[in-house]
Amino acid sequence: MSLMMRLTTALSGRKVGTDRFGNAYYESRRDYLQYGRKRRWVLFAGAPDPTSVPPEWHGWLHHTAAVPMPEQKRYPWMAEHRPNPTGTALAWHPAGHDYSGGRRQVTTGDYEAWTPGS
Repeated sequence: MSLMMRLTTALSGRKVGTDRFGNAYYESRRDYLQYGRKRRWVLFAGAPDPTSVPPEWHGWLHHTAAVPMPEQKRYPWMAEHRPNPTGTALAWHPAGHDYSGGRRQVTTGDYEAWTPGS
């Protein structure tokens, strides 16, 4: 988090709460003229990862709910949050992708590349 963000949050924000991932949620102290309501934002615990915002807080951030909903009971079958793997070695690559071997199943009338002058 940048120094400017810390300063802005300290001067114009009011802490509303924290989620189970350690993300802190803030609301502006006054209404914004162009906005017509209080601004809301999140300060992430660690690297900024928007996928770590739980649904209970997502609704509050987007002004769908006036107050944050209570956290849901976690059932054993519910998967815990994992960071977005895009761009990492854990990213999913379909069969035939260069990163997963580059081989795909041959089909009838398989693709024939276009060559100029043909």
